[in-house]
Amino acid sequence: MLLRMSSLFLRTLREDPADAEVPSHKLLVRAGYVRRAAPGIYSWLPLGYLAYRNVERIVREEMDAAGFQEVHFPALLPRDPYEATNRWTEYGDNLFRLKDRKGNDMLLGPTHEEMFTLLVKDLYSSYKDLPLSIYQIQLKYRDEARPRAGILRGREFVMKDSYSFDVDDAGLDVSYAKHRDAYIKTFTRLGLDFVIVSAMSGAMGGSKSEEFLQPTEVGEDTFVRCSSCDFAANVEAVRTPAPPAIDWEGLPAAHVEDTPDTPTIETLVNVSNDKHPRADGRAWTAADTLKNVVVTLVLPDGTREPLAVGLPGDREVDLKRLEAAVSPAEVDAFTEADFAKNPSLVKGYIGPGVLGEKKASGIRYLLDPRVVSGTAWVTGADEPGRHVFDLVAGRDFEADGTVEAAEVRADDACPNCGHPLEMKRGIEIGHIFQLGRKYADALGLQVLDQNGKRVTVTMGSYGIGVSRAVAAIVESSYDDLGLIWPREVAPADVHVVASGKDEAVFAETDRISAELEAAGVRVLYDDRRKVSHGVKLKDAELLGMPTILVVGQKLGEGLVEVTDRRTRERVEVPVADAVGHLVSVVRG
Repeated sequence: MLLRMSSLFLRTLREDPADAEVPSHKLLVRAGYVRRAAPGIYSWLPLGYLAYRNVERIVREEMDAAGFQEVHFPALLPRDPYEATNRWTEYGDNLFRLKDRKGNDMLLGPTHEEMFTLLVKDLYSSYKDLPLSIYQIQLKYRDEARPRAGILRGREFVMKDSYSFDVDDAGLDVSYAKHRDAYIKTFTRLGLDFVIVSAMSGAMGGSKSEEFLQPTEVGEDTFVRCSSCDFAANVEAVRTPAPPAIDWEGLPAAHVEDTPDTPTIETLVNVSNDKHPRADGRAWTAADTLKNVVVTLVLPDGTREPLAVGLPGDREVDLKRLEAAVSPAEVDAFTEADFAKNPSLVKGYIGPGVLGEKKASGIRYLLDPRVVSGTAWVTGADEPGRHVFDLVAGRDFEADGTVEAAEVRADDACPNCGHPLEMKRGIEIGHIFQLGRKYADALGLQVLDQNGKRVTVTMGSYGIGVSRAVAAIVESSYDDLGLIWPREVAPADVHVVASGKDEAVFAETDRISAELEAAGVRVLYDDRRKVSHGVKLKDAELLGMPTILVVGQKLGEGLVEVTDRRTRERVEVPVADAVGHLVSVVRG
């Protein structure tokens, strides 16, 4: 259907919306593609919905080509299946909960593992029915505390979620590889310069997990890549290479020293160098200190419990890494009121002496992997204004375990090869998991194997943010003039502009537009008669179709102007050749 701007439901804006922070939010609103309905909730306008549907079409085509079958679940779901997997509790405040008129608890689906599992359980009972991969493209709902960035982080969004069902882990590996390959093809067609990184499964559960990230400075995910090997991981999934243990034979005994007014690592290092210099002549550094940070874990049922993390003093606790490690619990601050309830903790001078479930505080104590047996530290002595020096791990103190909670830095050693890591930011556009048997166990999904024995099915979960992909494409494809759509995603192939007031211009532009449409070229035709050439051209640049055709001043010379929106290259083409030229451009 030929899209005519004279009747198209569209209003473009010259100024950025006040609440927009990232380019995709600004441009999609300014270009009239989306409109805010409420915080984190957006309406799609005609051009925006065409772009969205093109993304959805590409996703569906690649899923179908891989042999996956499409189903469709309701967004309004009962409580019971989510209670069985404990996610009614684990999702906490992120879950939209409601009751029907009979008082039954319901929810708006944040994800559909339970429903997929129960559907297969209802219909399949034999190994002969497997392997199976089914998917849906469906609205999801999560009550984000801080929805932001337009459709990048909303409370209502569209996801393609697919699930594989196999008899054994070897089958799961095959299904996982098929989905991974389908994702590579999908994101390549969408024109996204994606990176595949190792990731944490989080509340989803499972073992192997990878994210597909679109690198961009506005991304909420931070990932690292090795400068030498193929290692890439979300920072939450980076594993710290632990140094070898050290023989503490001959190391000096621990000793407590006065370190007045040293509540911070910086002040401790300064006072240590001034009053307690090292015997070997080297200056103390923050890396010689053991920082003990106490936080509060908020469990899904609302229970609050303290947790202490010990890490080298030159590192900060990365709350996202810590939350990934303690999921589904959330991390909250340890407040003054919490210190009052735990008098054994001396703020600013906390040391291992009181930490640990068997110690005075009774607080679970986890250490950074760098704090290995035999390493010596300067750390709190659990007394105001005092620190203990030469406190040796394994000899003088123990912990309840280890935790990956320290910040990851650019130039840290790659855990695979030891070369420096590079740090980037990105938007998560896809995530694939090997779920294993978590949901099948909880919901009783079993089949008879070849020997007639009941076995629990193993599952994989694979998500693509369909609506988010629209914004991710914009974040990687825009300039100072506006949007630049990849051709397969663009609402139209060619933006045709009739410039001027001459009836001959409009007659010729009508003809060209009709012939392009007949040739299978998707056309957005600016046929507005009382709009200036400048305004039409600015709208064409803002709306971002891959090719712009201007019919105007040069028509008297038998010429029209064709512009490549991405490169801004302009060529003059004889009007008689315009349709053939554009068809060849569109078809590549």
